[in-house]
Amino acid sequence: MTTDMQTYRDGNRAASNAADAIKAALVDLGLPESVWGSVRPMVTHSGKPYVHLGMVRAEAAERIAEAIRASSPS
Repeated sequence: MTTDMQTYRDGNRAASNAADAIKAALVDLGLPESVWGSVRPMVTHSGKPYVHLGMVRAEAAERIAEAIRASSPS
């Protein structure tokens, strides 16, 4: 099944915006490019947007988890 070009473009825009937001958040945490450099927008053949986060070192994952916990309502 293929998707129409507009659906793909919309999915690509959503995925790119989300990937950029994740990259910015990781930069704000002071994490190096080796952590956020592998973040990529992805679009499925049906036009669904995803963000590939890639593999990160355990200490970077801990910092990310701490930031998420700190921003969660108690």
